[in-house]
Amino acid sequence: MSAEHTISLADLRAKQPRFQGLTAGHRACLGCGQALAARLVTEAAGPDVAVANATGCLEVFTTPYPESSWRLPWLHSVFGNAGAVAAGMEAAYKKQGKSTKVIAMAGDGGTFDIGFQALSGMLERGHNVLYVCYDNEAYMNTGVQRSGSTPHAATTTTSPAGAARMGKRHMKKDIVTIIAAHRIPYAATASVAYVSDLRRKVRHALEVDGPSFLHIHAPCPLGWGHEGAATIEVARLAVQTGLFPLIELERGELTAVMPIRQPRPVRDYLALQNRFRHLFSQDPRAQVELEHLQALADHNIEVYGLLGENADAQDSEGADTVQRGGVRWA
Repeated sequence: MSAEHTISLADLRAKQPRFQGLTAGHRACLGCGQALAARLVTEAAGPDVAVANATGCLEVFTTPYPESSWRLPWLHSVFGNAGAVAAGMEAAYKKQGKSTKVIAMAGDGGTFDIGFQALSGMLERGHNVLYVCYDNEAYMNTGVQRSGSTPHAATTTTSPAGAARMGKRHMKKDIVTIIAAHRIPYAATASVAYVSDLRRKVRHALEVDGPSFLHIHAPCPLGWGHEGAATIEVARLAVQTGLFPLIELERGELTAVMPIRQPRPVRDYLALQNRFRHLFSQDPRAQVELEHLQALADHNIEVYGLLGENADAQDSEGADTVQRGGVRWA
């Protein structure tokens, strides 16, 4: 850290956000991207919110009976109905004349798959709810089974790499485009590697009158097979390769993107994760799958216009990685 950025511990604490809706003491794995994402969301949201939390990792590691890490009104929904429960909470607050905003939280299994019907209904009816999907790309809480969000060619316990196939055969579901087709006021993607961008999107979503959706990429060291200390690096590479574009949409139309100054090859991202290690074997099919994944990233860069011609503080290299209280931690 440069001299001008050196501060005391007391100064750092003084610059921390005043409210933390998710506190320490939970039982997440070391380096859990979902725990970091949930903390950042609640910090940005502030105290006047209530949470509907679907079954999954976040619910399990924050509320082991009789303990809780939540400092917000919090309701546990089942795996498939976070959208419906959040809609009911919003209707109840509205009937009481309260302005409390409701945030639904779920993983990719409870969003892309099991909970999609309830989510779609909530969006179609126009409930004033922010739905946050913490995307760790598999059913991590129940044993790392593949989900609709699991990337093509990733190995999981139900899509193992071997003689029959090179990991998951199917494509990752394009959930943001599907959500945007509901013509809701606001939908966006975010990453735990870009904290200021994530916080800004949370605050904007909460200001929206009507349903909003935030899709947060949250690496899972256990399920992805990388070191806990590498979570931010892995998340950053997903963005810089084009595999996880950071975009915003309003009423179904693309309104903003985070550009990529110098796209990184997808190999750099994949090589850090054991779930893709079979793609670096001598199997002749491995190169084909690597080329396929590179083509997917290149397609995202072209379709969303991610290639930034000019260096900018807000592109994927200039934007912050972890930032608290105005201090940048690269």
